[in-house]
Amino acid sequence: MPLTLKRRHGSPNWYLRGSVRGILVDESTGTGDRKAAEEIRAVREAELLKRSVHGDSATRTFAEAALSYMEAGGERAHLSPILKALGTKPLASIGQAEIDALAKKLKPGAAPSTVNRHVYTPVSAVLHHAARKRWCDKPVLARPKEPKGRIRWVTHQEANRLIEAAAPHLKPLVIFLFSTGARLSEALYLDWRNVDLSRAHVEFIDTKNGEARGVPLHPRALAALANLPHREGAVFRRALPRTSARGITRPLGEAYEVREGGGGQIKTAWAGMLRRAGIEDFTPHDCRHTWATWHYRANRDLTALMELGGWKSAAMVMRYAHVNTSHLAGSIGAVWEDSAEPKSGDETGRDEMPNLKVVGS
Repeated sequence: MPLTLKRRHGSPNWYLRGSVRGILVDESTGTGDRKAAEEIRAVREAELLKRSVHGDSATRTFAEAALSYMEAGGERAHLSPILKALGTKPLASIGQAEIDALAKKLKPGAAPSTVNRHVYTPVSAVLHHAARKRWCDKPVLARPKEPKGRIRWVTHQEANRLIEAAAPHLKPLVIFLFSTGARLSEALYLDWRNVDLSRAHVEFIDTKNGEARGVPLHPRALAALANLPHREGAVFRRALPRTSARGITRPLGEAYEVREGGGGQIKTAWAGMLRRAGIEDFTPHDCRHTWATWHYRANRDLTALMELGGWKSAAMVMRYAHVNTSHLAGSIGAVWEDSAEPKSGDETGRDEMPNLKVVGS
């Protein structure tokens, strides 16, 4: 039977009751105005008729898919502005052109990595979820091409220069970044509840990939944390308390405001540190690259590096192996050694030796 408007005891709103081609309906219109409720009834009836003929893909909206995705445990980050733009659109109407236009609207002039993280990745996740529920076709999206990942790292001597040049409130944070490989946002989100000085251990809860991880504390990082004057709330703060000549102690500095993208919170103090240390082109995230480079050089263990740094794939940590080739110096040195020549009578070795001709230097 067609949908009709009904009143329910105690409710000021009109309700839809009935069925359309076997689809039962018993839901509120959300309004007590008869005329508005009648318009909602007509739209809902047409929607259900279309769904019964053409399937869910014709009527399911992005908002429905996003809600289902989040209820299933999907990542909520960055979805809010996307929902405002695409929420009422049917899934079948969302394709490459619509997503490209959305990316230009939400992130004009942003780097490809930012656009991918804020737009293409969350939209793709919702659409793939909807496709698994057969609400739409499986999406095939082209994304902005990202440049190869930057790997900028410093030596231990340069790191010490940076630490010595850091402002008092910044110095513990810099030591911590170099010692743990933490992302800047992970460090600034860090709360004392997740630090165990007795075990020399720290746990990162708010991570980029959404998975908590623990990291043992190097003695230098442990000492930096132990010397902080507070034990509650945010570990790293904008300024340390100072005691004046009159014995008046200033209150603890406020916790950093953690913002998407990272770096801006400490931009001024960081720039001053670089200037005093005489080091250029080095960002807070480069401390993470530095830690990973040091770790691989010292341990040659990609599995441990992957686990401690919170990388999800071996490919992400292989780049640190590629920039750390000092352990292969011996093999290169042997190329021009006499021992590398095939022995007399070793025809196999002689046949396999290329006829090398050195040109220039």
